Amino acid sequence: MTQSDEQIEARVAWLYFMEGLTQADIAEKLGMTRLRVNRMLVEARTSGLVSITLNSRFASCAALEQRLVKEFGLKAAIIVPTPQDPGLIPVLLGQATGEYLSSYLAENTIQGLGLGWGATLRETIRNMRAGRYPDLCVNSMMGGLTHGSELNTFETASDLANRLNAECQYLAAPIYAGSPKSRDIILAQDVFRETFERIAANDIAVLSIGDLSERSLLVRYGLPRDVSTEDLRAKGAVGDIMGQFYDENGRLIDHPLNRRAIALPLDDLSRIPTVVLASGGANKTLAVAGALRAKRATVLVCDEDTARKACELVRGEAIA
Repeated sequence: MTQSDEQIEARVAWLYFMEGLTQADIAEKLGMTRLRVNRMLVEARTSGLVSITLNSRFASCAALEQRLVKEFGLKAAIIVPTPQDPGLIPVLLGQATGEYLSSYLAENTIQGLGLGWGATLRETIRNMRAGRYPDLCVNSMMGGLTHGSELNTFETASDLANRLNAECQYLAAPIYAGSPKSRDIILAQDVFRETFERIAANDIAVLSIGDLSERSLLVRYGLPRDVSTEDLRAKGAVGDIMGQFYDENGRLIDHPLNRRAIALPLDDLSRIPTVVLASGGANKTLAVAGALRAKRATVLVCDEDTARKACELVRGEAIA
């Protein structure tokens, strides 16, 4: 490139990036074609003449999203800045998940939407754009408890269905049966067999990840009295999805509780085309890492600090 060409390229870049002229304006002003202007702008970026810096608190989130998609084969990652107040994480993740799901429904024709439970999903529903989807059915993916709105799968599913003017199907059962044998008896009934066939046929599932800390709603209110977190940790548990506990590699632990869960078997999630896992917070880092290792999700919604540390754990990097 001659010195004259370099000067022209620098002038084109200045007019475009600094003065805000369009490529057509620049072509007319400098007496060249739009194609040549476009090529000069591309060359200016690739050669380093122009360096673009995104001055935003979301810049690092956007870079992490791309890393997660590339390394874990995700369809998408939505990462939000981690707030100073951990209590705001479910609110922020709910806002992000609500926006993602609203856009997804607007852009895709689906018939079945599976839903879990938890504070983040309650916030997701509050942040969903109202719509009219008469051909859509919102399905509970798991049994629930009768107390606490975040644990009441009936209320969670019906709230979303009402917001979307969609149909709703419940999984009318507790989260855990009294024993693996009693669970098998329950699920052998025709009504439950048909329910689980419908759940497995969902086009998209929106779920959260739990952990074993006292922040966990399941730990506080949902674990059977004969099961303790110490028992689960002794088997290697770091977190749960739909009440089924898994280890740091995302594999189900060998514990009777997993065989008592009245929910879609965790390994059957792979049959659902789009699985959104929305969860965050420092207490869930190990659980998020395990879910990523096992590729339990196709879409991850998480806060930046948790997602970055989980990613580093999976890669075997030291966490500062």
